[in-house]
Amino acid sequence: MLFSRVRGLPVLAPGDGNRLGIVRALTVDAASGTVTHVRIRSGRLRRETVLAWADLDAAGPDMLIARPPSSTSAEPPPHHDLLGSRVLTEDGEERGTVLDAAFDPLTARIEAVLTTRGELPADRLLGLGDHALVIRARGAGRGTPAPQG
Repeated sequence: MLFSRVRGLPVLAPGDGNRLGIVRALTVDAASGTVTHVRIRSGRLRRETVLAWADLDAAGPDMLIARPPSSTSAEPPPHHDLLGSRVLTEDGEERGTVLDAAFDPLTARIEAVLTTRGELPADRLLGLGDHALVIRARGAGRGTPAPQG
């Protein structure tokens, strides 16, 4: 599933199908290569709700089904948008901008990051912050050089 296709999807409650809102963004833990949370915009005041990916019952091409957050839910991690982020190697070398990312909706594992300079495998991700997505300069553990360009 692509990040760009998840944005704007309706999020429904299981059973009664009440609409909780629409997906605004996905929060990523780049170091583990997973989607950790879904950020949902709801209501007339465009309030934002954050749900842990583990609270989803189903993720499909047309909607997400999620249990509403409980009042005891843990504080969500800080959010940094993956889409549109600059891509830098750990040495500070510019490697383009993130256009999209593919992930497995069952496991929440990122499969690849699509950039203006090509596709990056998820094992190259190191961290994501306000400034950029940081990646390994070389393929993880393979001794292969990073693509040039």
